[in-house]
Amino acid sequence: MQSSDPHWWRGATLYQIYPRSFADSNGDGIGDLCGVTSKLDYVSELGVDGIWLSPFFPSPQRDFGYDVSDHYTIDPMFGTMADFDALISRAHALGLKVIIDQVWSHTALEHAWFQESRQSRTNPKADWFVWADPLPDGSCPTNWQSWMGGGTWTWEPRRGQYYLHNFLPQMPDLNFHCSEVQEAILSVGRFWLDRGVDGFRLDTVNYYFHDKALRNNPPKVGDSPATMQRHIYNVCQPENLLFLNQIRTLLDFYPGTFVVGEIGSEDNLTRMIEYTAGTEHLHTAYSFQLLSDRADPQHFQDAMQPWTTGAGASAWPSWALSNHDCARVASRWKLGAPTHQVAQFALALLVSLRGTIFLYQGEELGLTQADLAYEDLRDPLGLANWPLNKGRDGCRTVLPWSHDEEILGFSTVKPWLPIIETHRDQSVDIQSKDPASVLAFAQRAISLRQSNPALRLGGFSVLYEDEACLIFSRSLGEASCFAGFNFSGETRTIPGLCLRGKQPDLVVGGIQFAEDEVTLGPVSAFLISLNPL
Repeated sequence: MQSSDPHWWRGATLYQIYPRSFADSNGDGIGDLCGVTSKLDYVSELGVDGIWLSPFFPSPQRDFGYDVSDHYTIDPMFGTMADFDALISRAHALGLKVIIDQVWSHTALEHAWFQESRQSRTNPKADWFVWADPLPDGSCPTNWQSWMGGGTWTWEPRRGQYYLHNFLPQMPDLNFHCSEVQEAILSVGRFWLDRGVDGFRLDTVNYYFHDKALRNNPPKVGDSPATMQRHIYNVCQPENLLFLNQIRTLLDFYPGTFVVGEIGSEDNLTRMIEYTAGTEHLHTAYSFQLLSDRADPQHFQDAMQPWTTGAGASAWPSWALSNHDCARVASRWKLGAPTHQVAQFALALLVSLRGTIFLYQGEELGLTQADLAYEDLRDPLGLANWPLNKGRDGCRTVLPWSHDEEILGFSTVKPWLPIIETHRDQSVDIQSKDPASVLAFAQRAISLRQSNPALRLGGFSVLYEDEACLIFSRSLGEASCFAGFNFSGETRTIPGLCLRGKQPDLVVGGIQFAEDEVTLGPVSAFLISLNPL
């Protein structure tokens, strides 16, 4: 669906769907594309602009879809290409854009490209992956460490060489220094754009290139091998920008489409700006900047300010507070308030941010992080690092649709991850009848963002900030919005702000407006939207 507005994505609200856990249409305990299609009316009623679909391609599922074995088709567990076409058609009929994940930095071990490449040093795809000879003592070519545990090199006896994998050993890295690889990846993108998608979310977009000289990463202080070095040679190479330009050129052939990149870097904000400034690279990018445990005024002010001047002024950020890789925000932020209040506080903050925003499935319900037993884990991260790191399964449990159904309306059989009984009272059918629910609050918050141009596209200006509170304005022409947040567990009074007589559109916790001051109760928030008549 090519849009008449090529900039629709600026300030848009996109809803992330993790298909495995969204809705199961065929009774096998795993969510699928038909399940997604059956629930698109619900997504549309949230008021969002579109959806981001996590991977549904053929995969051995070692990393649950982020290890692709065929870029051109649908994994049978999720359905068929006809099911995907039907999803696109229904979404577009509802006015929803469809953004799909593209995992281009690496493949699954089983991918036909790698199976050919590993056979010899002279085959047609010999250079499609990153191969290197051992050091004279037989050890790995570099000291690079994987975020999923261990080093980044695995021996391949057929070639007598090591291959690079920044993630699991069964996920070899493509060699983007090879022009044929670049063209093959662009062909994948072209295939799905021709299929009608409205854009891509690019997984690990700063991992495409490696240092050809294979220099060792320098050490730093950390609490695990991966954090005990600065990742400056295995990621974020300067050649990345040249390939991002080719991606942008491809997207420009499809008016109204856009591309958002996921960045995991030592300096997330700098890299986000570098990759999105101007019009030659990504349209927008997001990082793990706001997916940490930090919830304080300084953290959010620091995230917003770089986009107001210099190169940041010509760039465009994206933000998420939850996703499939981190603990849910209602549990992650330790603010000392009930989780439903934390969830509403987070939603109010998210819709007030300058940039494109992503809402993860269940975030609109205020779902909490699930605490699973070891025997219920499926995530390789959790299995390898239990109990210090329980992995990502706790944010991937199934969405609760129906309070009274045994499997919460997700399926008719035991799902791939356990049912979380504490989520039963947060089900969609219960919350949709309650005007005080987190779901109702989410709909109001999204509607407010959609109706006020200042929230979608306006500038950002801090009015007050201390260790507990952040108050800022968003403005565009005659439209404006005032947003205030008390991150602390104590009541705070902010002098010098005259908001008396102005009716807040959103309130979390206790708020009082006096003649020349504002009083914010513990973990409270307000948004006041001023639109021109």
